[in-house]
Amino acid sequence: MQFGYFDDKNKEYVITNPETPASWSNYLGSTTYGAIITNNAGGYSFYKSAAQGRFLRFRTNSIPMDQPGRYIYLHDKDSKDFWSTSWQPVAKPLDKYKSECRHGSAYSIIRSEYSDIKTETNYFIPLGKDYEYWWCKVTNNGKTKRNLRLCTFVEYASNWHLWMDIINLQYTQYILTMKVIDNIIDQGTNVNLPEQPDNFEEGGQARHTFLGVAGAEISGYDTDRKKFLGTYGDYAKPQAVIKGSCSNSIASGDNGCGVLQFDIELEPGQTREFVVVMGIGKAEQEGKKAVEEAGNIELVKHRFSELREYWHNQLDGLYAETPNKEFNSMLNMWNPYNCLMTYSWSRAASLVYAGERDGLGYRDTVQDILGVLHIIPEEAGKRLELMITGQASTGGALPVVKPFAHNPGNMKTPEETEYRSDDCMWLFNTVPAYIKETGNIDFYNKILPYADKGEDSVLGHLRKAIEFNLERSGTHGLPCGLAADWNDCLVLGHKGESVFVAFQVRFALKTYIEICQLLKKAKEISWAKEKLVTLDENIEKHTWDGDWYLRAYRHDGMKYGTHTDEEGSLWLNTQTWAIISGHTDKNRRDNLLNTVNKRLFTDFGLMICDPPYEKADLNVIKAPLFNKGMKENGAIFCHTQGWAVMSEAINGNGNRAFEYYLAFMPATYNTKAEIREIEPYVYSQSTHSKYSPRFGVSRLPWLTGAATWAYYSASQYLLGIRPEYDGITIDPRIPNSWTSFKVKRRFRNKWLDITFENKNKVQKGVKHIILNGETIDGNYISITRLKEQNEIKVIMM
Repeated sequence: MQFGYFDDKNKEYVITNPETPASWSNYLGSTTYGAIITNNAGGYSFYKSAAQGRFLRFRTNSIPMDQPGRYIYLHDKDSKDFWSTSWQPVAKPLDKYKSECRHGSAYSIIRSEYSDIKTETNYFIPLGKDYEYWWCKVTNNGKTKRNLRLCTFVEYASNWHLWMDIINLQYTQYILTMKVIDNIIDQGTNVNLPEQPDNFEEGGQARHTFLGVAGAEISGYDTDRKKFLGTYGDYAKPQAVIKGSCSNSIASGDNGCGVLQFDIELEPGQTREFVVVMGIGKAEQEGKKAVEEAGNIELVKHRFSELREYWHNQLDGLYAETPNKEFNSMLNMWNPYNCLMTYSWSRAASLVYAGERDGLGYRDTVQDILGVLHIIPEEAGKRLELMITGQASTGGALPVVKPFAHNPGNMKTPEETEYRSDDCMWLFNTVPAYIKETGNIDFYNKILPYADKGEDSVLGHLRKAIEFNLERSGTHGLPCGLAADWNDCLVLGHKGESVFVAFQVRFALKTYIEICQLLKKAKEISWAKEKLVTLDENIEKHTWDGDWYLRAYRHDGMKYGTHTDEEGSLWLNTQTWAIISGHTDKNRRDNLLNTVNKRLFTDFGLMICDPPYEKADLNVIKAPLFNKGMKENGAIFCHTQGWAVMSEAINGNGNRAFEYYLAFMPATYNTKAEIREIEPYVYSQSTHSKYSPRFGVSRLPWLTGAATWAYYSASQYLLGIRPEYDGITIDPRIPNSWTSFKVKRRFRNKWLDITFENKNKVQKGVKHIILNGETIDGNYISITRLKEQNEIKVIMM
């Protein structure tokens, strides 16, 4: 079943049926003032942190899952009928109520038509502002004059800290102060305390938000939730909307809401516009100024155009025209946009992530940077520096870096039990990628502090990361898994060993050698080569199980992921990373990938392991916490799918690499969205596998490393456009049915217009390249040969 379509021209996903299988969401704003909005205007707004700065209330795991939200109610003063500008929360019958939602890049436009009244509400946060606009147009499409009464509605959190607001009611029900100043609502919490703008994490301070309406004359208000909704009312049937009048209530303690009432008279064919403005600050100061500015509709239009242009310019850094339309829709808009949102909010703000995670998870964020390097290289570089300063002097990392509270050189050294073995290994994917994208080779020499004490060059930080794992190796000479090794359900501790991280360390040593060759550091090269030889011997001796690689060793030497295991005998990650790290030869790769295909591949992607666990040692394997076929217990964990695509591409298998890609690509399921349920335009954390009775259902959309690795594997391995230190390599792995395709790519402020010809229908191999009319043998172009604008033709074998 299909609920919407991709509008590639406008870079929008258009939802035509509001009764989606789940609430389909979008993001607004920036890392300072952010918001989530759904196709039915649900969601919440927050300042700096969705856990500690959520000033709109949101109730997780409810039906529907997105309420409350940002609502505008309409009451017909003559017929007494009422509805909302979004289908929810009133939910008029869909045979009478028409709805369309256009999710775009940091804006959402919701249109509705009911009882001859058409509305269009554009929700967005102007660039650089700490407030949001709901720019609304109301049109009378009927033949008679209409007298309408409109009400805004938001439900305020009594405390910005999520846990305090939802759980600690014996405190937070007594700290709210609501006012209406010059027809602008002021929501205050702890107003008797001083403000502490430089100490964001201090919850005990005065804070204010405002809500006003520009372009309408306010005729009433409510700031007490119970007075507006009614003691036994709800969002679908607010008492004040039913009776057609607010009571001018002022909440003191308990629960507040933001309701401003105003009247509109519309002649047939007439349109009225107004703008709801909500943001951070006091009503009489920041609120007054923002509402006055919003009274200039031309300024509002300009700010929307400015926002749209800003985002589209970022997203235009890579553009592909291939034979697969859904692949194009994802690659040209939704995958990079998904990467940007994941980069911005890590795992801290969504309809599912409800504040249990705050800040930037180290391992997640370092990977997330990979997905945005060519989109926002300068900003990504600053974020990368931040994360490098989250590395402790031991070589391990802080589990979480909070940008609003991070103080490099003065953070507490993590306890040994807090370290995860994979954290700093991801630097070896991202640091070289950043330098290759920007050409900033001197970044390796930049001095940055450790989180706790001391400082080092970036190269020094990288070496320290390798040493950290080598120093924490087990009896087989393999890195210990510590608190986790990417898989949070695999707790190997300081004696159990991780084969996955062994391959990461191999990749790190190989990368470190390449860096030191570039920097001409002979002693470092010698050191790393010696370590690599030893590690390779240990990997070959202790991890190859005959047909595939083991997953891990328990502290007592028990193997995980061996052919004799009844549960979890085959794991995906060690097979793909054996290839990515360069450990395998061609013959072993062929056999390994065929085994993976036979055992792990399903219609919806590759399972993380097979079979799932039921009886494992829970001190080590936590997978049985989950039902079989769900999450880490044999699900299709989407984060890992890009690594499988890369592995097949490395082995030259364009057909299978693309088959794997399509299997987990969201747009593949746009016409059968009732199976996947969540948004068909963004990636998810996991999909139920064949061991689950809900095979094909996906969960945890938006904030996932799957977005990064999908984009990275598609752009650098399928399309094969890979930046190098002093140029760019073009080496695609494609389905042999693709006889031609085009890619436009921004690289170091130069544009590459690339046309691929594949007349012989091969899956790989570049015969030669024609750069601006000049033929180049091979698949590499030096940066010195590139102009500002470049026409490139790639002739495949």
